[in-house]
Amino acid sequence: MIRRLLSLVPPGTVAVGAGLALLGLASYVHLAVAGHSLTVADYGSLSVLWTIVFTLGIGLFMPVEQEVARLVAGRHSQGLPPGPVLARGAALAAGLLAAVVALIIAARGPLADRFFAGDGTMVAVLIGSLAALAVAHTTRGVLSGLQLFPWYGTQLGVDGGLRIALVALLGLTGVTNPVWFGAVLIVAPLISVAVTAPPILRAVGGGVPVAWAPLLRGLGLLTASSLLSQVVVNIGVINVKVLDPSDVATAGALLSALVLVRIPLFVFASLQASLLPGLATTATTGDRTAFNSLLRRALGVVTALGLTGAVLAVLLGPWLVQTLFDAPDVLGHGDFAWLAAATLAYLWAMVLGQALLALDRHRAQAAAWAVGVAALVVATLAPVATALRVELGYAIGSVVVAATMAALLRGTRSAGTTPVAAPHREAVTQG
Repeated sequence: MIRRLLSLVPPGTVAVGAGLALLGLASYVHLAVAGHSLTVADYGSLSVLWTIVFTLGIGLFMPVEQEVARLVAGRHSQGLPPGPVLARGAALAAGLLAAVVALIIAARGPLADRFFAGDGTMVAVLIGSLAALAVAHTTRGVLSGLQLFPWYGTQLGVDGGLRIALVALLGLTGVTNPVWFGAVLIVAPLISVAVTAPPILRAVGGGVPVAWAPLLRGLGLLTASSLLSQVVVNIGVINVKVLDPSDVATAGALLSALVLVRIPLFVFASLQASLLPGLATTATTGDRTAFNSLLRRALGVVTALGLTGAVLAVLLGPWLVQTLFDAPDVLGHGDFAWLAAATLAYLWAMVLGQALLALDRHRAQAAAWAVGVAALVVATLAPVATALRVELGYAIGSVVVAATMAALLRGTRSAGTTPVAAPHREAVTQG
């Protein structure tokens, strides 16, 4: 029976899913141990570091992974070596990293003062963590493109397992410096890359250099959408520090709450692997009935998922964040209701965004996220308590993105646009 079930899923799903599950578990363990080991102020600093790392890291380097995977897969199907794509992808990731690091160094003082209580070492950890993600995502693109899914899953699993082991060691030895908890985000990804280096090293070299155009053609819009989507889902923790730097309790509590209410996003990640190919296939064949049916089913699934998560979060959220993460008692059931509603709307936006990508409407998707971020900024300026301001920003921003995408899709159907398949997918998880 198990063998039959495994035969129904795409190749590599189990290996990648297992690695992803361990990496997701590591996020909860990491923050839980840190929450019980650090002071409220230090946990707030770690929360901001975590948020910046994964907002920029996923937003910038996940599109590089996707484009590298797409081009490597295409060359692999033609019997061409992946080395030239790896060289271009590594150069692109290095360029993006250099640009971000230059900005961080230029703003080192204000960043340390505003977000890390004047601790410049945390800024260095931020740079190191972004560099580790740049290396990890670029190499994962090669592994994915070559369909080496056991190696891909191994990299995810080693990363997650090391995070769990390292933070457990920090907790057992009584470490109370947030720098060490942040450094785990550097060490674990780099070791995971080293462990899975053999197939990457075999891919180095060989073949003539590839042109930049195929790699850059859709990367700009894809990166814009990726960054803006991460801003919507993550910016709340940073906004707390911006709006009220003295409120060290709310930043940490909010990150703990977001980790809980966004569990449905981790589940959606496992569905996403089959959603875009299905939508793209029906779009390519022009089967609008099948396209709309699949889109409705996907929206139904994420709605049920989001509502289930919302009920549990609203009922148990305040107790769970204090028990699991030792978070300050500053968020109530109403706060979790706003965060859960925002997550449901964000799930809708992710599904509708996949539909736009399947129709090759990258520009429309990026525009929808831009409109949502603008709405988030306006909502965050509301004259209410700090926590409610960031919760409203997340909720209203997500709703506006979903509504904009729905309107754009309705306009596509009305105009009779011919669907075209797109080879991209978005990242939906943090950390």
